[in-house]
Amino acid sequence: MTPVGTEAPASATAAGPDLADRVLGGWLGRIAGNMLGKPVEQGEVWTRERIDRYLRLTDALPLTDYLPEPPADRDGLPELRPEWRQCVRGRVHGSCRDDDVDYAILGLHLLEAHGFGFSTEQVGDLWLLRLPYLQTFTAERAAYRNLANGLRPPLTATYDNPYQEWIGALIRADIHGWTCPGDPVRAASLARRDAVLSHSGNGVYGAMWAAALVSGAFTAPTVRHALDTALSVVPASSRLARAVRRVISLHDAGMTWEGTLATVSEETARLHWIHVVPNAAVLTAGLLYGDGDFTRTIALTVRGGLDTDSNGATAGSVAGVLNGARAVPPQWTEPLRDTVRSAVFGFDGVRVSELAERTVRLAEAPH
Repeated sequence: MTPVGTEAPASATAAGPDLADRVLGGWLGRIAGNMLGKPVEQGEVWTRERIDRYLRLTDALPLTDYLPEPPADRDGLPELRPEWRQCVRGRVHGSCRDDDVDYAILGLHLLEAHGFGFSTEQVGDLWLLRLPYLQTFTAERAAYRNLANGLRPPLTATYDNPYQEWIGALIRADIHGWTCPGDPVRAASLARRDAVLSHSGNGVYGAMWAAALVSGAFTAPTVRHALDTALSVVPASSRLARAVRRVISLHDAGMTWEGTLATVSEETARLHWIHVVPNAAVLTAGLLYGDGDFTRTIALTVRGGLDTDSNGATAGSVAGVLNGARAVPPQWTEPLRDTVRSAVFGFDGVRVSELAERTVRLAEAPH
């Protein structure tokens, strides 16, 4: 494990002259991957098998675009989430609102307002100021309630919060990778300071891992290199690291994507579908078997089930950084119309390109 207590200056030059294109790719990828997974975000209902049944029923395999509209005869399949009307093919007109994107926006605002020396308390203050309580969920809602009741970190993460190791902190981490390109240790350190407001243990490690993964994607020659880099910032003995290594070992042994997910699903079956460990395994499998191809990466990740919109968002961010915005196929980006819906006060309707430009300015600023 690489120490993360001492933060070396990040180097935006490490990402090369295409930094702006890669950051934009990260934002677009996060939004597109999130919207791909949103209609089936209910892991105990929309299993891998049911997702693929839906795709076969709608003649959408291989999956190369947003999900199709549900057919009149669902053949016994469950209903999609209500937001599907804003997220399926032909109905995407800008992004739909989702917390997976809200937290990236809020993280950007945090760094603009307080700089890279922000405190965990300042993260909490910004939540209370900018984020509606009912647009938070699980660990974040517990921490928000604790903040409103006068508690301070780290007690906000541990008091009356059974969700401390769920995926919420991981979904907040991308901004720290985008603003620390090629500096995964620093990205992980920032993500940890953010995460401990609401999470502990593997919940924090998941955020550190994701931030390092995104940061490493700016300079890694392959997605496998980025995954190896990300593993270096979390304890090797943690359940999260063990799950990621397990997926890597099965992939390296030549097991199929389906076989790998079946194996790790059985091994993590006792954990909730929003717990960070099984979701990190699904995400790792999508990245490895997607092998750098943007469409294949987000499609496999979402087909992997569990927290589909969160996993799709992070997979899209990593693949978007690896490829750059210019290489993201237009069926994913054009329907977004450069527009983001957000519950973050003051940011609804903001342009994706503006968010990316502001992120690049932070990445290029002295840390």
